[in-house]
Amino acid sequence: MKEKVILAYSGGLDTTAIIPWLKENYDYDVICCCIDVGQGQELDGLEERAKLSGAEKLYILDVVDEFCDEYVVPCIQANATYENNYLLGTSMARPLIAKKLVEIAKKEGAVAICHGATGKGNDQVRFELGIKALAPELSIIAPWRCSDTWNMNSREEEIEYCKAHGIDLPFSADSSYSRDRNLWHISHEGLELEDPAQAPNYDHLLVLSVSPKKAPEQSETISLTFEKGVPVALNGEQLKVSEILTNLNEIGGKHGIGIVDIVENRVVGMKSRGVYETPGGTILMEAHKQLEELILDRDTMAFKKVTDSKFADVVYEGKWFTPLFDALHAFTVSTQTYVTGEVTLELYKGNIIKQGTTSPYSLYNESIASFTTGDLYDHHDAEGFINLFGLSLKVRAMKLEELEKNNK
Repeated sequence: MKEKVILAYSGGLDTTAIIPWLKENYDYDVICCCIDVGQGQELDGLEERAKLSGAEKLYILDVVDEFCDEYVVPCIQANATYENNYLLGTSMARPLIAKKLVEIAKKEGAVAICHGATGKGNDQVRFELGIKALAPELSIIAPWRCSDTWNMNSREEEIEYCKAHGIDLPFSADSSYSRDRNLWHISHEGLELEDPAQAPNYDHLLVLSVSPKKAPEQSETISLTFEKGVPVALNGEQLKVSEILTNLNEIGGKHGIGIVDIVENRVVGMKSRGVYETPGGTILMEAHKQLEELILDRDTMAFKKVTDSKFADVVYEGKWFTPLFDALHAFTVSTQTYVTGEVTLELYKGNIIKQGTTSPYSLYNESIASFTTGDLYDHHDAEGFINLFGLSLKVRAMKLEELEKNNK
């Protein structure tokens, strides 16, 4: 029997062309594996296409709920945002995909895993760190780095390669955006986006959303309920996280929420420009932050901002299965013990507007915060506090004044 290789299969032209390439250059039996993290219609026709291209078998694994519960939720709890704008849609899905590829490889007794990520991108790092952490014995094949045998540099060449191997596919050679989609977001790269001086062609580009200019004139108000930092209800209806996210994608997309145009620093060192649509995720992140600002004490909130930023970096770099991630996640979970309550938001032409936040664990005390004197706060106490809090400033100023007099 031939040895087996597991191919991370999306059904697109790149990974379809990889099937005959693997058989030709490695003489492996190719087992395709598509991990469904919410790609939607992109999965249509995959089995027929994989078999037509020479695959021995195709797995399609529905892991949408696992993705939401075990990968999306930790990122929400950590407010995970890379370089202030990117909500890590692609990044958070890659470790789960790597994990499932390893599980199938072990089930099939495969000797290698193959992925179609390019040699310039982040995904090669994320896939391979996950595979190395979970199955160090497996070989990894990355065709785009195999310059001796992978000689295809365009869609036209890939289509011709497939035709030469008796595979006639319903793909066009027309240029299009490079996209990655899951239930959390969709990303867009390529075409006019490769020039930072060019404005995005939103009429051609957007999939989940409309631009704020084309959003309805009428706003929409929603409420989200969280328990221990986990979203559990939308507009009072108890739902799974995946169901909440699905509904919020539709609502947020309609109102032009969560469209960002970013130039980011990739792990491999270069800058890249992309447009991300994250309508539901943007709403969930904003609601979670509003709840935290009501509940977390000052020191915890300040330190959590530091760990949240590091958490985002770790996820972006593909280091999900590491001791550092485990430690950061454990800290984050400990801060979510009392992050329970309801957030009301108004959505209007790309904007998320606060409409009120409530929690049984709120640290906001109107008696203390009110401009009128309350029983729990004596204005006179502030004088002693300021004297001590500013003592080092006063001592320094006195010393500088003394030195200035002595030097005259």
